Amino acid sequence: MSKPSDWMPRKRTEQIAMAHDWVRLFMTNGTRWAIPNNVQTEMEGLADEANNALSIATSSDTRTAVTTTNCKVAFDALIHKMRDIKDRYFKLPPMTEGDIVSLGLKPRDTIRTPVPVPTAQAIAEISHPGVGLLQLHLKHTGEAPADSRADHGYRIYYGIYPHGGATQEEATGPRRYLTKAALTGDDLPHSQFTRRQKETIVFSSNDSGKTAYFCIRLENSKGQSGPWGPMVSGVIP
Repeated sequence: MSKPSDWMPRKRTEQIAMAHDWVRLFMTNGTRWAIPNNVQTEMEGLADEANNALSIATSSDTRTAVTTTNCKVAFDALIHKMRDIKDRYFKLPPMTEGDIVSLGLKPRDTIRTPVPVPTAQAIAEISHPGVGLLQLHLKHTGEAPADSRADHGYRIYYGIYPHGGATQEEATGPRRYLTKAALTGDDLPHSQFTRRQKETIVFSSNDSGKTAYFCIRLENSKGQSGPWGPMVSGVIP
């Protein structure tokens, strides 16, 4: 069964009026809009059938359970056809914004919604779920991002500090260990992004007993970051 969409009127009389407007516009613009003749003819027939079915179903002399059902079936078919035509022919050129308005529809929204830069701080608490694992419980201060479409998440920066600090070889190797305790997020060499509020970081067995430092920032879908949150640290089990 076809249900009315946001662009379609709720009342059946208004749906019929829109359908008849489409049929009238197809007569003069159907060729330019590249709508095939058989589609226009089918649309006109369904509009007439729905109109007749509505007249019968709303007349006190002819209204029965059967005529009411027939009316519903006729409108389901009409709405389905109108939705199909809209999806097939109204979304691409040669349709103009003026054409869209003439059909009783809203013009396409071509203005991108700006993605705000995060302003809240991200904070984390650390738990120890198992050997070689540190779990970050993430949240942010202040209000939630105003626009959910910005798709904010957490950028986790982290680094590992061996006892006494890393040697030059360790600091420049693949693991990039810290030579001193981290003071700000800029001191941390690694990062990963998550949208979860719980994120488990897996460490090598060789890192057991070392200290891991973390600093978190909110990040939007454009890669823009908010302010640094507070530094947190935990000993790797």
